[in-house]
Amino acid sequence: MADTATGLGTGLGTGLDTGLDKGGLDKRTLRNAFGRFATGVTVITTVDRAGVPVGLTANSFSSLSLDPALVLWSIDKGSSCIDAFKEAEGFVIHVLADDQADLSKRFARLATEERVQGLDFKLNKRGIPVLEGSCARFECRTAATHEGGDHLILVGEVEALETSDRDPLLFWGGQYRALAPAG
Repeated sequence: MADTATGLGTGLGTGLDTGLDKGGLDKRTLRNAFGRFATGVTVITTVDRAGVPVGLTANSFSSLSLDPALVLWSIDKGSSCIDAFKEAEGFVIHVLADDQADLSKRFARLATEERVQGLDFKLNKRGIPVLEGSCARFECRTAATHEGGDHLILVGEVEALETSDRDPLLFWGGQYRALAPAG
């Protein structure tokens, strides 16, 4: 669908918005195009240098390797908790279940210091908060970090995991969605 408000052209009669604006990509159009890819939703937790629990919502999670067991995700360099994740020895990725949209919103919208306050959680062997109720959880050692434009890419080596048969929370087109059978 073309973004008629921006006056951007469409690509070669395809009807798709190219996002081209004077030789560059329009960030709003690019963000909207990225939003056409449905993703799962995660909450990722760690502790800062002082041992204070921190976390955030992310949909940039992906599996990377089976051998060794590696996952990756990325964090905006402007995030209020980037220093905690840059310095962390590890982190826990919680793949949220379809009834955990409120938890996702909490970790996306509240001030960093308020996100974990009042939540019931346990600590793993690294002292990182482990939240209950997710459909999958990956406890990771930070294996590497890489620059990625305005984001930092974190690679984690999976040290422990847990799964359930719960359906995942999805995000598509700027909204939370639930899994439904195709066809």
